[in-house]
Parts: sequence; C-alpha cells; structure tokens
Amino acid sequence: MPLLDSLEDHFTGALDTGKWPGSYGDSTAAGGRGRIPCTVGGFAGLRSATTYTLAGSHFLLRAYPPAANGAVTTAALSLLVLSSVGGTDAGFIIDTAQGAMGLYSRTGYADGGALFPPYDPAAHAWLRLRETGGTLLWEASPDSSNWTVLRSSPTPAWASDVDLSLLMESTRADGSDNFAEVDNVNLPTSLILLGAARTAAAARPIAGQKAFPIGAARTASSARPLSAAHVVQLGAARTRARAGTVTRLPRPAQTLTAAAAGPTLTPSTTGPQLVAASTTGG
Repeated sequence: MPLLDSLEDHFTGALDTGKWPGSYGDSTAAGGRGRIPCTVGGFAGLRSATTYTLAGSHFLLRAYPPAANGAVTTAALSLLVLSSVGGTDAGFIIDTAQGAMGLYSRTGYADGGALFPPYDPAAHAWLRLRETGGTLLWEASPDSSNWTVLRSSPTPAWASDVDLSLLMESTRADGSDNFAEVDNVNLPTSLILLGAARTAAAARPIAGQKAFPIGAARTASSARPLSAAHVVQLGAARTRARAGTVTRLPRPAQTLTAAAAGPTLTPSTTGPQLVAASTTGG
C-alpha cells in the first residue's frame, strides 16, 4: 500500500511508463517536463498506476497549464486523485480560458462546495493536495517552500482506499491546440540533499536532479572575507516508517550576519486567495 507521495518524477529523459502506465493521448516527457497535448475536443493525460492511498499523504507538483491560445470557453489542466468510482475524485482544475482554478472534492463529477479562486500563475505555480488528521487541504505555493491553504474539507472515505491513482489531464473546447506541462511530482525544489542516508535499509538511489544556478554576485566590491565559520549541527537524519522513502527536509529560513554592515536576509511569501470551473471528466 504505497502512499501517494512516494510517486516521484522529474521527467528527465524518456517518459517512465512504469510510473505512468495509464497515460493516453500522446502524453510524453519533453524538455525535462511531462508534456500533455491540449487539443480541441480531445483528452490527453499522464495517469499513474492504481496502487496508492491518499490517507496521511499528498501529491504536489509544478504546474504549467496550457496557454489559452484564443480560447474563451475552456483550456484546462486537471490534477486529480482518482478513486475506483468514476467521477469520485479530488484535486485542482486550472482553466486559463476562464482565468480561474477549481478546487474540487467530487462525487458524480459534482461538488457543491467547490471553490473557484482566480488563477495566479506565480502564486499558484506549485500545487499540493494533502490529507492529514481527517482533513483534506488544497494548497498553493510560489516556490514549493511557503504554502497557503486555499480550501479545507473533511476527508472523503475513499481517501483511505489502496487503489487510487494520480491523473494529470488536459483538454480544450476552443482556441488553438497546444500543450500543458507538469514537473517535479512530489519533488519540491526547496529540498536539501543531506548526502548518504544513515539508515542503509531506507536509502534509494537518486536517478537525477535538476540544478538551478545562482549566478555571480552583482557587486564584487561589497564582498567581505569571513572571519569565522558558524557550524550548525544537524543531528541524525529522520527516517520514515515506510520502507523505500528518503525523508525530505524543507529548507529553513535563515538569517545571515557577516559584519557590522552585513545585510540581513529575511524571506517572506504570502499566497493570495483563489477561483474556476471546468467540465473535465477526470
């Protein structure tokens, strides 16, 4: 009974059909992202195996919905956890033609409590559906580190089923054909790699990772030599009880102090409120 957050993919190289055996509509991996065609009247999607549970777990990813490309009705990317019953699911549907995003927990393709915040491609760059303590949370982040809760709802009973799957699907009703993309499924870029796991039984090889260059300092004259190094003792890395999962450590916010005139960096992110409708069937 694998948890949904154990499904990980950065889409480097060819599409891993072992992770996405239910894919359709010429969905593939291209340019380091999962690519899903968005065609008028057509449906394409990346779908995982039906072997996961959502209880006490989550999915998160970087979402790139299709550009509207002239659509005024629908140009959508659906990100849904599917149950074994058609139309019973939960997740997000981003519709760029409407400029909105639906937050759904559906039965029979309907949800009377759905919310439709305006879609913000920066604030909603990363999306996460998380189940914890009997509550289902729809969350968004600009950077995969600072999350804002957009909706909460009692966890549906099917979330504890062990035959759930993750579907990422795209379609449009009008406008010009293009594609949607997804990336870093359950692999937030805010992770810190700690090196070799201390518990060998839980360690898994890393197939690949994406690097983000920081670039050169803009003002060389402001650099100062460090007179001393401050060592932070991290202690033992934590491990989860579930075999085969390497625990990730979110990057903590830090304050750096070098000299009397040294700058203080204090990150701050606030996520806005959201909204949208879609007829995607899931």
